[in-house]
Amino acid sequence: MERGRLITIEGLDGAGKTTLATALSDALTARAVDVRQLREPGGVQTAERIRELVKDPALQVGARAEALLYAAARAQLVEEALEPLLSGGVWVLLDRFVDSSLAYQGAGRSLGIEAVRRLNEFATGGLRADRTLLLEIDPARGRARSRARRDPLDRIEAEGESFHARVASAYAELAHADTQRIRRIDATQAPEHMLAAALAALGDLL
Repeated sequence: MERGRLITIEGLDGAGKTTLATALSDALTARAVDVRQLREPGGVQTAERIRELVKDPALQVGARAEALLYAAARAQLVEEALEPLLSGGVWVLLDRFVDSSLAYQGAGRSLGIEAVRRLNEFATGGLRADRTLLLEIDPARGRARSRARRDPLDRIEAEGESFHARVASAYAELAHADTQRIRRIDATQAPEHMLAAALAALGDLL
């Protein structure tokens, strides 16, 4: 059986990752692709419990502890869901993966991208995305979208402008360094145009 594909969707909060993932899942299903949509942190019960910790604005979580918690959730997701699904020929659309930790903890929390990369290499057992869709949006615009939602801001969303600027800069650097895997998509487009751009970015894999 041919191995499935791991497609990750990255970007700042408010970029529209979940909306695109849902539309892309429907589009791939219509093309007879067996696809599963998951999120990070989360996707399996243990990782969802960790998600509650790292997102809770009432908790104080240090930068290193935060990076370790995300890596732990990722390790469980890989072992319990990603590897079995991919081995079974299923495509997985994953809302965030390692690049998020590189950008948010490596750059945003100033832990160092390479240090966080090594941590996640261990956590994932070396699993890498086949293709990453990076939804690009100005940090201020993304934050405005996040605030417009009815849900209260989580710990990460509530960080200041300089934090989100570092994250955006890190994403741009990651994309520049890996143009084959990471495809950049303008997140200010209408949803149907974003979907078309995403399908075009996956064309060689379909």
